[in-house]
Amino acid sequence: MTNLSVNLNKFATLRNARGGNNPDVLKAARDAQRFGADGITVHPRPDERHIRYDDVRQIKKIITTEFNIEGNCREQKFVDLVLETKPGQVTLVPDAEGQLTSDHGWDTLKYKEYLMEMITVFKKAGIRTSIFCDPDIQMVEGAAATGTDRIELYTENYARLYAQGKKQEAIAAYSTAAEKARELGLGINAGHDLDLHNLKYFKTHIPWTLEVSIGHALICDAIYLGLENTIQLYKRQLL
Repeated sequence: MTNLSVNLNKFATLRNARGGNNPDVLKAARDAQRFGADGITVHPRPDERHIRYDDVRQIKKIITTEFNIEGNCREQKFVDLVLETKPGQVTLVPDAEGQLTSDHGWDTLKYKEYLMEMITVFKKAGIRTSIFCDPDIQMVEGAAATGTDRIELYTENYARLYAQGKKQEAIAAYSTAAEKARELGLGINAGHDLDLHNLKYFKTHIPWTLEVSIGHALICDAIYLGLENTIQLYKRQLL
């Protein structure tokens, strides 16, 4: 079974655009879970332009499913937040400061020692770890060497090629990387630009995917289709 984790960042972006508390991010978290989401994902950034650090603390208090916090562990503030809130999973993402959105995985060879150190910190706190990773055999092998529990395959390139009608080319590198990860005992997560059009094809070819985290596309669909209906439509793609 592949779990659907709903990323709430875009709810917070909309709220922050006007100030106040509309939409209410905590209500969105409660509703997403009530509507069938298997987890909630947040990705706080230093400038708090969407999810704020206090949002994370408040969501932790009402979470009934799995809580996944994504972010750059090179920011001590982020590390402290994760250790304070103790989510079910932390996903380590190599974002640069001010980066609009995540656009690459870790170089797990270059940063192997650093990632090993950070993974040890989180695992000692009882938090499952996942490394944001490009679909490259060497990067997957490097990730395995760090001691991480899982990798999250960065799927933007898959989504781009799929949209061009190049389905087999789109999935090829991901299938190979996922096979290597499974061989090495790593769990597989996936995320970035997955949507109602390309999600089922990805799941069909990598059926051992444990979790997908989806925010932007899901929230865009919810504007037209409603949040409850949208979450159920995404879950059907994962059957």
